[in-house]
Amino acid sequence: MQKLKRSSGLFIAPSFLGVLAFFFLPFLVVIFYSLVDNPISMNFVFLDNFASVIRNAAFRTAVHNTVVFSAIAVPLAVVLSLVLAIVLESKLPFRSQFRTFFLSPMMVPVASIVLIWQVLFHYNGAVNDILGVFGVDKIDWLKSSYSIVVIVILFLWKNLGYNMILFMAALASIPKDLLEVARLESATSLQTFFYIKIRYLSSTFLFVTIMSLISSFKIFREIYLLTTDYPYDSIYMLQHFMNNKFKSLDYQTLSAAAILMSLVMIVIIGLLFAVENHFGKDVEG
Repeated sequence: MQKLKRSSGLFIAPSFLGVLAFFFLPFLVVIFYSLVDNPISMNFVFLDNFASVIRNAAFRTAVHNTVVFSAIAVPLAVVLSLVLAIVLESKLPFRSQFRTFFLSPMMVPVASIVLIWQVLFHYNGAVNDILGVFGVDKIDWLKSSYSIVVIVILFLWKNLGYNMILFMAALASIPKDLLEVARLESATSLQTFFYIKIRYLSSTFLFVTIMSLISSFKIFREIYLLTTDYPYDSIYMLQHFMNNKFKSLDYQTLSAAAILMSLVMIVIIGLLFAVENHFGKDVEG
């Protein structure tokens, strides 16, 4: 038995060392940098860097834009992907073709996605050409207040397919006899959905929400390729702020911002787990 425990420990050791070397130790370095004036003199300044970050106008703009984008894009991604999963669960003509259509963005490289969006939403792009037929003036989509709408559409187009597949798998795992009992008891489709399916989907809701939230922070790649370092104000995200600080070697500000961002993410994910535990506990029991 001891030999078995020792051998299992040896198998776990590489993963543990990887987490230690590539996550835990770098995070400790980030915490240290956030508490000193710069990495060379290393004078301890306690919370001054955090106060400086919070007072920074660019940081506040980036936080506001990131919160607005995530608050719009994440709920839409979760709800629309669930709706698509329910629709494709039914006996719909060309169901496999619809599924392939929504999954296709997952196979498209980021550079190609950006190229497609430039062709569509450039000042002289396809969308303005179509609107021009109806007498609508040209819009500079990525340099106007409409830019956030363009990025939300891009986010949804890119992420709906993956979320949809997760919900379809969860819907397929709901016990059929339970659904049959609901049908025999003359439960309506809405009653079946809210009292049975939603309960069994709680863990999938949690996972999809967390993954969509993470993806909303990663939208920086597409925005950066579309608009470079300093985009229109409404799509200047936290990652832009942190990327610009990294390029200017302002490690103490970057580290303080990263820790604040991590703390907020931990709180949000903790709340999501609490909600999932509340709504899913009766199913598990």
